[in-house]
Amino acid sequence: MKPRSKILIIAGSDSSGGAGIQADIKTVTSLGGYAMTAVTAITSQNTTGVKSVVPINPKEIAKQIFYTCKDIKPDVIKIGMLHSEDVINSVLKSLKKIKFDKIVLDPVMVAKGGAKLINKNAIRILKYKLIKKAYLITPNIPEAEVLTNTKIKNYSDMLYSINILSKLGAKNILLKGGHLNSRHSYDILLMNNKKEIFKNKMIKTKNTHGTGCTLSSAIATFLSCGKPLKKSCELGIKYVNQAIKSNPVYGKGNGPINHLNSFNLNKKFL
Repeated sequence: MKPRSKILIIAGSDSSGGAGIQADIKTVTSLGGYAMTAVTAITSQNTTGVKSVVPINPKEIAKQIFYTCKDIKPDVIKIGMLHSEDVINSVLKSLKKIKFDKIVLDPVMVAKGGAKLINKNAIRILKYKLIKKAYLITPNIPEAEVLTNTKIKNYSDMLYSINILSKLGAKNILLKGGHLNSRHSYDILLMNNKKEIFKNKMIKTKNTHGTGCTLSSAIATFLSCGKPLKKSCELGIKYVNQAIKSNPVYGKGNGPINHLNSFNLNKKFL
């Protein structure tokens, strides 16, 4: 099987393999894409939480982006964890240098276990500079609360928040509603000033580590294959829901999802 498209992932590493660049690579590969990476940080973590975060030098991050794109041009760039002001500024300069704007931004701020992965200065730069550069941003509710300085407790709050994000300069927004205490999850896509709602039954499980990374990478992969934004979001959400349903139940905390759910293996290999 030959990869159909190329995606550059700019994000942090997750030693447990459930989130971050590891989840991104698995997602892109399982959906038929070719994954390239620029690692922004190395984390020591497992399903119970994050032990430590070791940042990569911003100049080295810029080199990873530039030299990768100089040789193999990506169809889409997916951006995940950018933990400091210097890192975000370095990424912004690199994007300007390679003249690329088909970007899916997942504004990663807090790990599933509650550990903070980004500082205040970085949040400010992300909010007022990086968001404007992205083709699509995919915040969850806690991330949207930070970016809009609001509390989101229900569907109406989500609508209010997404309008604020639009005023910040976001071109397209997929606000994920999985953190609401509800029987159904509502993901809202704001595209061309029109709202599309993706409604799905909430899956009761603690094994959701890496869902945000996975969704943004899935959408990036579908976009890179030429699918329109609405369809890419629809397919990405479906992929993640299937990955949650078929999770492997690993670890003692918030376990990973099943990135291989898109594969149908021949029985003779099982």
